[in-house]
Amino acid sequence: MAFDFLVPVSDKVLAHNELLPSQSIGKNTYIHTEKDGLPVLANATVALLGVRESRNAYEKKHEKLDVSAIRLQFYKLLIGNWNATIVDLGDIEEGATVEDTYFVVKEVVAGLLEEDIIPIILGATQDITYPAYRAFDGIREMINLVAIDSRFDFGIEDELISSHSYMSKIITDKPNNLFNFSNIGYQSYFNAQEEIDLMERLFFDAYRLGEVANDISLAEPVLRNAHMVSLDLRSVKASEISMSANFSPNGFNGREICAISRYAGISDKVSVFGLYEMENTVQSQQLIAQIIWYFIEGINFRIKESPYTKTDDFVKYNVPSEDEELVFYKSLLTERWWTEVPSIFTSHTKANTPALLPCTEKDYVDACNQQIPERWFKAYKKGFN
Repeated sequence: MAFDFLVPVSDKVLAHNELLPSQSIGKNTYIHTEKDGLPVLANATVALLGVRESRNAYEKKHEKLDVSAIRLQFYKLLIGNWNATIVDLGDIEEGATVEDTYFVVKEVVAGLLEEDIIPIILGATQDITYPAYRAFDGIREMINLVAIDSRFDFGIEDELISSHSYMSKIITDKPNNLFNFSNIGYQSYFNAQEEIDLMERLFFDAYRLGEVANDISLAEPVLRNAHMVSLDLRSVKASEISMSANFSPNGFNGREICAISRYAGISDKVSVFGLYEMENTVQSQQLIAQIIWYFIEGINFRIKESPYTKTDDFVKYNVPSEDEELVFYKSLLTERWWTEVPSIFTSHTKANTPALLPCTEKDYVDACNQQIPERWFKAYKKGFN
């Protein structure tokens, strides 16, 4: 069984944990130890999982990811007013081959998904997103993947899978379970024009760094539809996390990336959350710990809601347009917005009926000004129904 390959949390972390106050996360986490073995997974909400594989790194790593140091920072944070049960499964070390590591990641993540436990993956390199994506095989037919990343990571034709090309493998490999891919925070000068054109041709969504940083709430409806989130720490500016040459002067700041992480947690569809491309610096480890904290905080504010199931909790807005009436819904509980994409965009689908898309209040205001969001066209050209 793949869980047999998990390496327990180090004695150094366990010894440090003994000195923490009772309100700390470490004292409220069920931990995989050498002495007691794996924690019981029954009733667990999230599972921390380190993956130290880095052989497919685009920029070769000079040292292994120090997951224990991240744990030291995370464990000492104080727990919120949460109902979440946290387990720490320990680490997946490098296998005999990279493919062996991928297999263990896929099997462990699939096992957690089957138990309705959300894996929080701490990966050395972002190519780990691929086996985590493959874990949905046989569990969910179509996947919406969101990457918080300065790059699209399509790589070049015939390139072996790496942290800069894993998306090409996700798009082309069978079975093809990818329904939609969205990028949050891309920086144009890191992406070839061919990659930007490919995003357009595949009707994928991309949001530039400046656009999202100017209004961080734009990330919320994107993440609301995500089943899987892959966060590349290189989307964060160097001054916030590390002075490594692999990081850029431009990127999200600490507050913005934590807000995005919280939005990911609030989404009741997000089933896998991965953090990748981290540096072994104290500042990096502290920020990673806080990103995880905000993700779990978001989980505790999850509300399953739909305008089609609890109509009393929503206000319906009808907006006349040149072609037909547009319909928006605003939740009275969370103040989130949805829209019915008009049938003029769905007439070719089997259902031939309007469908709900998460949106923002700005989308509603734009519709009042007869401006139709471009992503409506993209979603329905892919046959969304």
